[in-house]
Amino acid sequence: ISDYWDVWNIHKHVYLLLFLFLDFLFKFLVIGNAGTGKSCLLHQFIEKKFKDDSNHTIGVEFGSKIINVGGKYVKLQIWDTAGQERFRSVTRSYYRGAAGALLVYDITSRETYNALTNWLTDARMLASQNIVIILCGNKKDLDGDREVTFLEASRFAQENELMFLETSALTGENVEEAFVQCARKILNKIESGELDPERMGSGIQYGDAALRQLRSPRRAQAQSVQECGC
Repeated sequence: ISDYWDVWNIHKHVYLLLFLFLDFLFKFLVIGNAGTGKSCLLHQFIEKKFKDDSNHTIGVEFGSKIINVGGKYVKLQIWDTAGQERFRSVTRSYYRGAAGALLVYDITSRETYNALTNWLTDARMLASQNIVIILCGNKKDLDGDREVTFLEASRFAQENELMFLETSALTGENVEEAFVQCARKILNKIESGELDPERMGSGIQYGDAALRQLRSPRRAQAQSVQECGC
């Protein structure tokens, strides 16, 4: 038991140190039809293992993780939404202010692929105006049962200005890469000025490190004015 608490305390202090150096917080969604493996993708991303006893999500589930993207520490706050139609009115309320989303279909189910347009419409109508979306063709490990080709999904992504990856929640292939690519594109949009973290509903918050960087030029400016005596 003492060993367990030692490990927990180490992890807790590491997490607290990361939080002090946090640059941004991004709100993420995982959306798509039921049975596409959305909860398993989230579990694989956070826990680095497959979720064996996965049931259909009821309403919304939540997970979070801090990642390093090009030297920036970003905390992803991820909402895993239920895919069943009866929960759509509930889950739509969580779209507001999302900066990024994984739009998931099952490569072995054409029905889940055909539903992508509806999910994409909801995301672009209800979430942040500049939401970054990556299309994920999940269950890549079941390639022998494929109903949706890589090429047609790639064309759909290109036509709708989406990033695209095929993933496997079972093996972990491209799971972390999907979240990282989405976060990296959001960071690029912040740096280019296309996204403003201070805009209400952007789905982005400054972390402690970014706030210090914002404040330090102001302090330096105030000090130079005092020293100048103008």
